Amino acid sequence: MDNFTQELNKDIKKLVGTLKDEEQLAEVLKRKLTKKEFKYFKLKISNTDEATIQKELQCDAERFEAIKKQTIVKLNQEKIKKELIL
Repeated sequence: MDNFTQELNKDIKKLVGTLKDEEQLAEVLKRKLTKKEFKYFKLKISNTDEATIQKELQCDAERFEAIKKQTIVKLNQEKIKKELIL
């Protein structure tokens, strides 16, 4: 099973409250992230190396870095953080 909780705790800078269960987290992330951002996050959780993730997303290094940064930025938005906590 994907471990969204552990990875979100690493990526979110300031988290106030307890995260929802894995299934609910996956639902919120699927709704709030683009398909590529969500796929990136799932691959990151499964400890896939960056070269493989880049190949899976079918993008070049520059686009991969943009997806990576944008995902972190979105996860740190207050409105998304509120949906992730109980």
